[in-house]
Amino acid sequence: MAARTAAGGNRLADWRQSKVWRRRIAVTVVYIVLIALSISFLAPFALMVSTSLKTEDRIFTETIEWIPNPVRWQNYAEALQSFPFLLYLRNTLFVCALVVVGTVLSSALPAYGFARLRWKGRDVLFLIMLATIMLPAQVTMLPVFVMFRTIGWTGTYLPLVVPPFFGSAFAIFLLRQFFLTIPQELSDAARIDGCSEWRIFWQIIVPLSVPALATVALFAFIGAWTDFINPLVYLTDENTYTLAVGLQTFVGRHSSEWNLLMAAATVVTLPLMVVFFFTQRLFIEGITLTGIKG
Repeated sequence: MAARTAAGGNRLADWRQSKVWRRRIAVTVVYIVLIALSISFLAPFALMVSTSLKTEDRIFTETIEWIPNPVRWQNYAEALQSFPFLLYLRNTLFVCALVVVGTVLSSALPAYGFARLRWKGRDVLFLIMLATIMLPAQVTMLPVFVMFRTIGWTGTYLPLVVPPFFGSAFAIFLLRQFFLTIPQELSDAARIDGCSEWRIFWQIIVPLSVPALATVALFAFIGAWTDFINPLVYLTDENTYTLAVGLQTFVGRHSSEWNLLMAAATVVTLPLMVVFFFTQRLFIEGITLTGIKG
């Protein structure tokens, strides 16, 4: 009997040991895949940075030269002096600030209504709003342009900064899904204490939804920073150009100077990486907690 018990204990220990090893192997495989994907995504950026530090005669070589020799830091100074970088940066930050504020404000309130309030036709209207996500922007580009030209907004920042104040379907969906994860009992207790819906939203929901709001703000910032087609269509004065359009004009003037072009592209890309680096914790938390309920 004792021998049978010992054999059973050994089999259980072996099974547990094999389970631990299988888990370790699975984790190792996942890390290997993630590292390979990270390298594939980082390689173009690394090549861009490497090219931005090369001399013209070292750009096109038989093999890729990842570490420039010699390193030419003057490329950045020459690139930034070749076009009004500070002016375009100021214009871009102005547009990004208004787009972020408009998107967060105009998306949080409807999302609260869809998630926390009960009213007739709520779900139907929410599905209609979601259906607009499937409509490509290219389909509405021409009628929207005609509308803005009719009211005299072309050549100004208004077509770029006003639409975000009327809500984003994706941002509303993202925030609604996050609001659904907040216990309803908190709102019910606040109503019993006499709180209005605005106070519940501002003092209870908003503080608990900082990760989701930060995620929406980050998406809005990235979208406005990298937006090329809308500034190209609506802005007519070079003094109002954003960095995306300014970089395109730089390409037209310095198309053969690849080192300067890569230096300018690196400078334009770096702010996005810095913003994501400092907000990645909130961003990942907002994405992970969104969509748990629906």
